[in-house]
Amino acid sequence: MKILSIQSSVAYGHVGNSAAAFPLQRLGHEVWPVLTVHFSNHTGYGAWRGPLLAPADVAEVIAGIADRGVLGTADAVLSGYQGDPAMGAVILDAVDQVKAANPDAVYCCDPVMGDVGRGMFVRPGIPEYLRDTVVPRADIITPNQFELEFLAGRSTGTLPELLAAVDAVRATGPRHVLVTSVLHGEVPEGSLEVVAVSDEGAWAVTTPLLPISPNGGGDVTAALYLAHLRTTGSPATALERTISSVFAVLEATLAAGTRELQLVAAQDAIAEP
Repeated sequence: MKILSIQSSVAYGHVGNSAAAFPLQRLGHEVWPVLTVHFSNHTGYGAWRGPLLAPADVAEVIAGIADRGVLGTADAVLSGYQGDPAMGAVILDAVDQVKAANPDAVYCCDPVMGDVGRGMFVRPGIPEYLRDTVVPRADIITPNQFELEFLAGRSTGTLPELLAAVDAVRATGPRHVLVTSVLHGEVPEGSLEVVAVSDEGAWAVTTPLLPISPNGGGDVTAALYLAHLRTTGSPATALERTISSVFAVLEATLAAGTRELQLVAAQDAIAEP
């Protein structure tokens, strides 16, 4: 596939495009990374350097790709953290351009807003913008459980409640939903679930809960799920392969004792989940 990925970038470590591009390339896909920021490192360190790119500059890069006459050959658009509605508008405009030229193309949105224990960590108004404007335009979304609850406006303490929340969000537009970091009453102690839902049904994978939470894991997950879903057409297979690879990356990260994802060290588990 050819994937237009509009996300942040860091020189050191792996978040945003710096987490998504390499796994996609390792699977054999062409990636066109368009950067929304270019920082020295992810913001979890508390200090970083580098520019936050203006939405107009990002739009210029996308326009330059269109000038080459190739934008319409993209099979998918992938986006992650959107810190400004103006940036979101640039992304949605790119989606429109791609889909106008290739109606079979899909838009995969990771609606980054917050997480359990941290609450919302984006600017005020961004969660509502994602819920009301961006998510309804997406074909695939990959929220965590906290984000799903906000998007659906309901709690998900049980598996039936989780599936009802997914269906409520799917009714607004996206047909494929991957919910990460799922904990409900039926999940065994020391485990978590990842749930995939489409028109065909719902599937869950249960994994051991590892004692780490490195930045960038969601970015890798969204990229891999998009790739496997588009190449296999099967949400179940995409879920299996994605979580197999992500778990292997997290295991390698834990073993290395680092806060940065060990994408390069665990690349074989990405290529052959």
